[in-house]
Amino acid sequence: MSIRLGAVLTEQSNKLRHEPTAKRVRAFVGTEVAVDSERAVLVWEPHQAIPTYAVPREDVVVPIIDAKTDEEAPDGAPSHDIHGYRVILRANASGSVGSGYVADDPDLSGFVILDFSSFDHWLEEDDEVDAHPRDPFHRVDVRRTSRNIQVMMNGQLLADTVHGKLLYETTLPTRYYLPREDVFITLTPSPTRTLCPYKGKASYWSFTLDGQAVEDLIWSYEDPLEDAAGLKGYVAFYDDKVEVLLDKKLTDAD
Repeated sequence: MSIRLGAVLTEQSNKLRHEPTAKRVRAFVGTEVAVDSERAVLVWEPHQAIPTYAVPREDVVVPIIDAKTDEEAPDGAPSHDIHGYRVILRANASGSVGSGYVADDPDLSGFVILDFSSFDHWLEEDDEVDAHPRDPFHRVDVRRTSRNIQVMMNGQLLADTVHGKLLYETTLPTRYYLPREDVFITLTPSPTRTLCPYKGKASYWSFTLDGQAVEDLIWSYEDPLEDAAGLKGYVAFYDDKVEVLLDKKLTDAD
């Protein structure tokens, strides 16, 4: 009997998981290199879909100044659904700290699982890593389509195109991107920004409909990363707040 691969991955999501990476990984606290490793692994903690890095303890190049149980971790530190103890890494020059976790797991013996957000700056080889590490089992595919995409809200047509692009991203619903010239409302730039390690920095847009301001309902990637380069000049709407029709049929926002 054939097994659906996605189901296999989902069934393992309650376990501690890891996968080696061949990339050199560096983490900074302040301006100082705190971690420099060519033996890093990606680690998914139980029930977490986003990985972090783990490195051999000897690849932590600043002193580990403190060790405590997870229950004694500082306020705001991520919680861990695994047995082990927390470590604090200090960069001497700056006084800044990063944190990590040593798992009580034989396959990760000698590794420190790093809290990504506690470090100030990350590199894979010489390229920036933003938001979180990339999952090697996660894909982003942008495809042109001549199918008719329409966006409706409160009975009004906001956009209509046959020159759209479809974004297929692992485990996520299809997103519908439209050229700006096929959007009929006036877009006002928003200061809101978010980061995606696969697509880049997202800019947000607001508009007015029936005299009411609609904030941050639309986003775009002004300078997308390589995998999402085809999205430049296109915008997408939050599907759960508008109606998106594909060839006159309502799409599923889920």
